[in-house]
Amino acid sequence: MNFVNSFRAEWLKRRRSLASWLVVVGAFFTPSIITASRIKNHAALAPLYAADDFWRKLWNQSWESMEVFLLPIGIILATGLIAQIEYKNNTWKQLHTTPQSYTTVYAAKLLVVLLMLVQVFALFNVGVYLSAVIPSALFAGVPYPAAPIPFDDFWAANVNFFVDCLPIVALQYLLSLHFRNFLVPVGAGFALWFLGVGLLSWEYSYLFPYNHGAINFLTATGHFDGRKVPFRVEHLALVYAAAFTAAGWLLYVTKREKG
Repeated sequence: MNFVNSFRAEWLKRRRSLASWLVVVGAFFTPSIITASRIKNHAALAPLYAADDFWRKLWNQSWESMEVFLLPIGIILATGLIAQIEYKNNTWKQLHTTPQSYTTVYAAKLLVVLLMLVQVFALFNVGVYLSAVIPSALFAGVPYPAAPIPFDDFWAANVNFFVDCLPIVALQYLLSLHFRNFLVPVGAGFALWFLGVGLLSWEYSYLFPYNHGAINFLTATGHFDGRKVPFRVEHLALVYAAAFTAAGWLLYVTKREKG
């Protein structure tokens, strides 16, 4: 019960940060651009909407920028902002005087970040669907997509992409709790993400934890044909996430000056 109350308090705190806005903006950014582009070019949409692979093409088009760019950057910023709430208001010491363990505080804040990530995924999928149906609702010459939605495939891809994000969440959470200056974890995250993008052509790029989502997407879309990965990147992502989470917890509970 103590953890539930702690989580509720942390969930309410998120309203004080820009992280909540990042969830909405990040989730609808790409679908909004696609929708605007299709509205502008609605006269040429009829053949596209009649194609058997309509949903697959839309899915790949939507996720390309999300997996490689928007999702990692959003996680870096949102995780930093959640931890920054206490630093900004100088309330770490006040928080630690409450009747809850350091482990409870650590887990509650981490769960907030993870649930915000779930929100991003849910809203993004809604945005992808809306980007398909809004043009057909606005223009008589644009039919509703003829192809059925491959729900099972899309659900499996969502789960895989979510797991791929966990190492980034865990490592950024570790850094954000450890450094008072917001720019340090964010700058480190940007540097690691940029390095990961540069390493994508490397044979062993799957070993880099910030690359798992991009590798998964590029493999699924055929861009990595011929590239051999000795195991599923989701499994490695879970190992990294567990290691970073444990390391972050240890650093947090043993840190002498907590805020």
